[in-house]
Amino acid sequence: EPEEYRKLGGPPCSYVGHPLVEQLSSLRPNPEEHARRDGAPPVLLVLPGSRRSEVRHHLDVFGATLGRLQAEGRAFELMLPTMPHLEATVREGIANWPVKPQIVIGENERRAAFRIARAALAKSGTVTLELALSGIPMVTAYRVSAIEAFILRRAIRVSSVILANLVIGKDVIPEFLQEECTPDKLAPALHDVLTDSPLRRQQVEAFAQLDQIMSTGNRSPSVLAADVVLATMRKGRR
Repeated sequence: EPEEYRKLGGPPCSYVGHPLVEQLSSLRPNPEEHARRDGAPPVLLVLPGSRRSEVRHHLDVFGATLGRLQAEGRAFELMLPTMPHLEATVREGIANWPVKPQIVIGENERRAAFRIARAALAKSGTVTLELALSGIPMVTAYRVSAIEAFILRRAIRVSSVILANLVIGKDVIPEFLQEECTPDKLAPALHDVLTDSPLRRQQVEAFAQLDQIMSTGNRSPSVLAADVVLATMRKGRR
């Protein structure tokens, strides 16, 4: 990041890491949870977003995708982590789903679900990095309004909008955006990350590199951030 800021002529930048690096123990499974992750039926996470508009944009297509998987004979246990203020919206949105998820409320419960999940269907966003650090292969999707899509297509200049892909440096996580966000596209990809497919193996191998890529040595991101702030304050007093 500091190098990119220099290229763009921006202000001085210090890389201090990501706060998720300090939370790895709550994201990684213990032996018992790892056994459940590999067990049957597999646990599939559904993550439709953290804002009410995002949830409404994604629940219908996610429900249809899961219904298609079920109709093809694929067995899975469905879990949908969300936040208390979104629970009513989520329950309304899944009322007609052909497959009913277990709704998970609360951060500790959410992390527990991550530790046993085999795969995820997620709205593209920061959650993709959390899933990747947890070692969970995923398929991502993103739908916005027509005007938002018009603006974003002219503003985005990167090959992927998925944070985990950008950190890893290659597009290992499939993303289905706007018109591509359909059950016809999502269901086959989701089947692949649930099974021992080349796509799943490629993601697992790439995610294993994240600890090294995101390492800040023996100092935590919060300590490094505090040091940068203190150094800047001292410099300003001179």
